[in-house]
Amino acid sequence: QVQLVESGGGLVQAGGSLRLSCAASGRTFSPYAMGWFRQAPGKEREFVAGIRWSGGSTWYADSVKGRFTISRGNAKNTVYLQMNSLKPEDTAVYYCAADTTRGGYYYTNRNLYDDWGQGTQVTVSS
Repeated sequence: QVQLVESGGGLVQAGGSLRLSCAASGRTFSPYAMGWFRQAPGKEREFVAGIRWSGGSTWYADSVKGRFTISRGNAKNTVYLQMNSLKPEDTAVYYCAADTTRGGYYYTNRNLYDDWGQGTQVTVSS
């Protein structure tokens, strides 16, 4: 079982930046891919960004492309989400997720990720 723990959320003004972290622990961590998702009140959980663990290729939701950057940490058990030019509509609980069984083929469907963190709240004020 992989444990994922997010951190770095908080309150920021529109136009500001935040950096989210997701640290993995448990058995040897070697996912096919990692993803960030978010869920706003009353809305479904939606894909934000993903990264293939081998090679590091990335993919993004159109709504965050050019503003958010997903990356791996040097420790190799951490993934980051750098969020710039934040907007009030980015307000949500942000979750990291791991694809450990399906091959990491640029999935955006939350049902194709196996392990999830508890989430971290991001609030962007206008």
